[in-house]
Amino acid sequence: MDLTYFSPKTEKRDSAIEGRGLFAKAAIAAGETVVVKGGYVMTLAQRDKVGDVLGPSEIQITDDLFIGPATAAEREGAMMHLNHSCAPNLGLNGQIAFVAMRDIQPGEELTFDYAMTDNEEDLEMRCKCGAQTCRTIVTGKDWKRLDLQKKYKGYFSLYLAKKFDPIT
Repeated sequence: MDLTYFSPKTEKRDSAIEGRGLFAKAAIAAGETVVVKGGYVMTLAQRDKVGDVLGPSEIQITDDLFIGPATAAEREGAMMHLNHSCAPNLGLNGQIAFVAMRDIQPGEELTFDYAMTDNEEDLEMRCKCGAQTCRTIVTGKDWKRLDLQKKYKGYFSLYLAKKFDPIT
């Protein structure tokens, strides 16, 4: 059994953004649950130890906790293969459930903006999403940007949403 839930409307395959991605194989309606991240809750130290072996395979769920696989045998069944995009079609509902932010057509890659979950000082990566609104560099502090708080209102991980005043 996989640690992560995948809608039957999805499939993993090669991505033009990065490595493998998750794609819609059928239409997905706005608000529909697409993926629910599973795994083990780990401290930062535990995540780093597991990450040395498995590479990145977790998501951040609080300032100090992460959820992801613990062994190589569990990695594929826990990997969401949701690549970052500066123009995502998925957002969070809570801490681990990813929902469609808009109607999604078959064949579209399913993506989210890492600003919705990540709060790590050292995180910095070159973005390869290709969106017209691409930020070029993605950091662990992008969630602090007011433009992103407004753009993704209602789709941030709860622990991050509590850090800033709701945009009205």
